[in-house]
Amino acid sequence: VTLILCAFIFSNAIKHRNDAANVISVTGMAERNFESDLIVWKSQFTVKNMNLTTAYAELKKQSESTRHFLESKGIAKKEMTFSAAEITKDYATITSNGNSISTFDGYRLTQQISITSNDVSKIEGISREITELINSGIEITSLAPEYYYTKMADLKIKMLAEASQDGCQRAKTIAENGEASLGRMMNCSMGVFQIVAQNSSEDYSWVGSFNTSSKKKTATITVKLQYQVK
Repeated sequence: VTLILCAFIFSNAIKHRNDAANVISVTGMAERNFESDLIVWKSQFTVKNMNLTTAYAELKKQSESTRHFLESKGIAKKEMTFSAAEITKDYATITSNGNSISTFDGYRLTQQISITSNDVSKIEGISREITELINSGIEITSLAPEYYYTKMADLKIKMLAEASQDGCQRAKTIAENGEASLGRMMNCSMGVFQIVAQNSSEDYSWVGSFNTSSKKKTATITVKLQYQVK
């Protein structure tokens, strides 16, 4: 039995001794354009006063004014998130006779509000109307909106299938033009998943890019495949 088993192992090793050499490696790729369906817009307002209690009262007043403004524009309360107030002490430097002295210049209170919504167009429009609050005396700073896609997992699976089909077709073309036929898949691995702005010169990264500044995006994915050649 031992002799038979050894003979089988030996013959099988001889049969597959060239498998590692008779392989073809290809990279399949898939690309999809899509539009974001989720927007996150952040802004912050600041007050400053020598008295902390007075500063906090003013911040609370501005917070309510901002909330009413956003609600009047059609933003629901559940779409708004107000952060806790951030308190810092400001100091002014006074130079006299070559000596510099730092003196307390007041409390600075900052609060951030984040808007998350699936109504991308509406939030984009409101973000451009935020100057109305500035005209009312609120020192508010609007940050650039961030754009996301909620169906990313489904998109990725579909693109993996497309990239695999693309790689298989490439391998078949190479094998057939070399007067050979494609055998079974020996190995496969997913490459880098990239999301960049559409029609841009944005750089790709070997660790993957994830653009959040553009509403319209382009996703690409690669799959590395290895086939046996017969």
